[in-house]
Amino acid sequence: MIASGLGSGIQSIIQELDKGQLEKLTILAHTQPDYSDPPVDSFAAYVNPAEITLGYEVEYDAAQGAGTTNSRMEFKKIKPGDLTLTFFLDGTGANGQPLDVQSAVHQFQTVTGYNGDIHRPNYLKIVWGTLQVKRCVLKSASIAYKLFRPDGVPLRAVITAAFTDNSDDQTRVAMAQDQSPDLTHRRIFKAGDRLPALCTAIYGDPGLYLRVAEANGLDDFRQIAPGTEIFFPPLAK
Repeated sequence: MIASGLGSGIQSIIQELDKGQLEKLTILAHTQPDYSDPPVDSFAAYVNPAEITLGYEVEYDAAQGAGTTNSRMEFKKIKPGDLTLTFFLDGTGANGQPLDVQSAVHQFQTVTGYNGDIHRPNYLKIVWGTLQVKRCVLKSASIAYKLFRPDGVPLRAVITAAFTDNSDDQTRVAMAQDQSPDLTHRRIFKAGDRLPALCTAIYGDPGLYLRVAEANGLDDFRQIAPGTEIFFPPLAK
């Protein structure tokens, strides 16, 4: 269970983010899918990773007829991207920074794992330096303990974690900026806009303005007030 409220550690991280001075790769935990809430907890890398792996996959429909060669690769979707990180935890004090390895591992699991308050794992942000803030969720993680005290207390550990992109529907649509005419589009009509010109931009055919006007219940397409939301349904030419 994540403690309620922002601790001093999270507050200092937010202040560093605002100033652009964050030095350690940090994972921030959120409970809202649109990340509108302040972070409820955080995990900072003990040593910044030497390598970050980003993975992307595009899915196509490769169906083809019998007796044919090759195939027209029909685009289906871009799958959420993956981010793989390795965190090194050292409790030997070799670099002058004391660390309780077990506590650090527990903190990582608390921040990235299941949150009983929302009945699912936390929504995460990963931030570091000039890298774009990544909104994601934990996909998988493994922990390898490398060194132990004689009494069995771990002194070193390596966490290998894979994260996958996460976006709420509104953010996902805004980021995709889909312009294909076989999708429904919505536009806020501005001063100077003309419905035929918008049809040209979306469908490639200004002559479809009458069908768009009809779909929106417009009696006069020439007298559309600025600020009016117009939707452009999929239309065949």
